[in-house]
Order: sequence, then structure tokens, then C-alpha cells
Amino acid sequence: MSEKPNPTRKRLVDAATKLFYAEGIGRVSVDAVAEKAGLTKRTLYYHFKSKDDLIAAYLEGRDQPNLEQMTGWFDAAEGGADKKVEAIFTNLARVARHPKWKGCGFLRTAAELAAMPGHPAVKAGARHKTNFEKWLAGALSDHNVGEAKMLAREIVLLMDGAFSSMLIHHNPDYVNAAGHAAATLIRARMASEGAHSHSRKSAHRKGSANSL
Repeated sequence: MSEKPNPTRKRLVDAATKLFYAEGIGRVSVDAVAEKAGLTKRTLYYHFKSKDDLIAAYLEGRDQPNLEQMTGWFDAAEGGADKKVEAIFTNLARVARHPKWKGCGFLRTAAELAAMPGHPAVKAGARHKTNFEKWLAGALSDHNVGEAKMLAREIVLLMDGAFSSMLIHHNPDYVNAAGHAAATLIRARMASEGAHSHSRKSAHRKGSANSL
């Protein structure tokens, strides 16, 4: 039986999540987080040894909700794997049009901590990206798409590239373009697999005929 989350700790993480995502981790102080949560700084440091631990908790708290959202978009879309993956990008582009959308919190945080690769928040971000890549590879494999692991990595690169472009251009069309490219990659992979399968079957039939 899993333990219930500590309500005070949750208040702090919720407050940190709102502030860090909206303003960036560097511009938000622990005092601001404590004030947002309606708690004292002493209480904050009782639950978190440092601001670094609080930043890591912020990203760790976004891991499962983000994955569940991606999974939901994939599962809800009609069609094959190409349409389902493109639906993830289409929904991301829709969300990106909201005025409070500030991009991928994992990438933004990693950029702010670029000189600190061992930071617990950077590691939390890496785990999230790896979790998404593994899930996507499994979903593609379930839909009989060949070389699913490599294809999943290629799609993750397209997604993160779209997120980066959004930070510069603030134009969701880049996300839609990345989704179109991802769908094209999947269709090309499936067409290649189909051609190879047809070639193998033709060779087998030819060999069987020659043996008669």
C-alpha cells in the first residue's frame, strides 16, 4: 500500500511548480515559494534540504502527469501509429497556444542548469525523457512498426527540436511541422518493412517453384 503524500510537502511542490514554470528556476527564491504556499521558509527547509532538491521535486512531479497526457492523446487518436503519434504533436501545438504555456519545463530547467550536469533536476529531466522514449518505443512496437527503439529516439529529437524552436519563434506551427515529419518517418518505416516482407515472400515462392 503506497503512502499518502505529505500535504505540506505537496503544497510546497505545487507552489514551486507554478512559480518555476512561469518564471524559471533562477528567478524564483525559496522565500517566494514559501509565501506562495502560505508557509514559512523554515517549514520549506524542513521538507527540502535545499532549493536544488525542491527544483528536482518540481520536475519529478511532472513526470507521470506528462506521460499520462501523451499516452491519452495517443490512445484517443484514430488510425495507425502514424496518426496516433501525429496526434500527440497536434495536441501539443493546441496547448502551446495557451497564453500561460511556457514550453517544456524539463528542457527549460536543463538549459538554466547547463553548467551543472550532475544537478538532481537535470537527472530528473533525463529520466523523464528516457521514460517517454521507452513508452513510445513500446507503443510503436505494439503497432508492428519496425526498429521501434531507433524510431522513437528520432521522434523524441523532433519533439525536443520543436520545443526549442517554440522558445525562439513562439509559433505552434513548428510543433505541427514536427508532427508531420514524425508521421512521415513512421509511414516510411512501415513501407520499408512491407517492401522487405514482400521481397522475402517472393524469393521464398520463387525458391519453392525452382525446387519442383
